[in-house]
Amino acid sequence: MKTILMTGAAGGIGTFLRKEFAGKYTLRLSDRVAINDLGKNETFVPADLTYLEAVKAATDGVDGIFHLGGQANEADWETILNANIIGLRNLYEAARQTGVKRVVFASSNHAVGFYRRDQVIGHAVVPRPDSRYGASKAFGEAMGALYADKYGMEITCIRIGNVAMEPADKRRLAIWISPRDLAQLVSIGLDHPDIHYEIFYGMSDNKKAWWDNSNALRYGYKPQDRSEDFAEAVLAAEAPKADGDPTEIYQGGTFVNSEAGGAPVKNR
Repeated sequence: MKTILMTGAAGGIGTFLRKEFAGKYTLRLSDRVAINDLGKNETFVPADLTYLEAVKAATDGVDGIFHLGGQANEADWETILNANIIGLRNLYEAARQTGVKRVVFASSNHAVGFYRRDQVIGHAVVPRPDSRYGASKAFGEAMGALYADKYGMEITCIRIGNVAMEPADKRRLAIWISPRDLAQLVSIGLDHPDIHYEIFYGMSDNKKAWWDNSNALRYGYKPQDRSEDFAEAVLAAEAPKADGDPTEIYQGGTFVNSEAGGAPVKNR
């Protein structure tokens, strides 16, 4: 089996994917938080992403990387800078220096969160981040392109929606992805022979989707789950929102209102 480094493995997505990848890959798990419930074919390597040498030690000898590590939500600039920009640069550079060609980067829907919900966007749109967090994910995508084009690495960026066993609200009916569907996308990024640099949307087969995921489909992605199966119960439980609410107009939801100045709806 290939040995895959999964950074940020102590988090929720990492926990889901450890189960999905059991028996498929040998997993080297990394985080600042120790993981003690190691299973068969799992090892743990601590690493702080802000220290290049520690990241190089974690990447050395693996066949591919799924990079989940970093700040997973909006935060102050120093936190985002250290975890998602310096840390992300260190991950790519460590992979280059240790000869790891395959990297799957956990990007986010918040890299494009200021697109409207009444339009369907593809993978090639210009990033319109809704937050410092979203901007850091757009940076990660750009760095992936740089390392693919300049250094010959093979990079897949997945703009993840919301990973859960089922969608929790109306917004997530559009962006939800089940753990097994995300595992399939990550495996395409790790294993498909023709990857150079690609962007996929991390969503299941969602009828109410705002994203055209044909780029993932052309690489063989076949989502197994549908948000529409949960739609009736989700919509019945959710109170209607006020007209003109930016969190209902834009894809990024509440992220677009964080520290908003002026009228974000204007000229959009």
